[in-house]
Amino acid sequence: MSRILRRVVIAVLACALADLLFLAIRWMEVPHLARGPIPMSRFVREYRHRPRPGYPLRWRPVRLRAIPLTLQRAVILGEDGTFYQNDGFDFDAIENAAQYDWRAGRIVYGGSTITQQTAKNMFLDRARTFFRKGNEALLTWVLAHTVSKRRVLALYLNNAQFGHGIYGVQAAAEYYFGKPVWALDTRQDAEIAATLPDPTGSNPATRSRYFQNRTHKLLRLLGR
Repeated sequence: MSRILRRVVIAVLACALADLLFLAIRWMEVPHLARGPIPMSRFVREYRHRPRPGYPLRWRPVRLRAIPLTLQRAVILGEDGTFYQNDGFDFDAIENAAQYDWRAGRIVYGGSTITQQTAKNMFLDRARTFFRKGNEALLTWVLAHTVSKRRVLALYLNNAQFGHGIYGVQAAAEYYFGKPVWALDTRQDAEIAATLPDPTGSNPATRSRYFQNRTHKLLRLLGR
């Protein structure tokens, strides 16, 4: 084996071992997500240490029972329609997203479930690498088999991004509508949910065409 090849093999093995150690640590953390106060996600912690100028961190977690059922339904309808039926993955959605992205020639939709997004938000960084996608899949599986659906939804709704420095539905309700999340009306619930695909570009402040179309679609799905 040449010296260069030997170094490459050693480097790959070192990365694999480091990744296994990372996974082992995260694996042990998952059961602690099942109960107790809502923890701050990795993304929120990173933003707290490196905030965007002019956009301070806004994050105020609340219990799931404080979040209107209409808002919960709107988020599920918009992000993961089979949330309560799937096992952490929606392979039909992944396939459909892959076909759409192939036709578009770029990544538009990822087909990620709420459980996948929660695993990513709580544990991983924004890098798009083979190791990171593999870690996301494994941690999603563990999360789906360790934490209840209601708890996963609570983690997601309290840590999802809704704008620059805005994380969680309570912070979003206060910032965009000046009221607590439990006081939102049905349209405001739909608008919060419509923000998720593009939180910095399409939200109740920008009111982009995409945001308005998505809000109307969610209202129709909600029967309103």
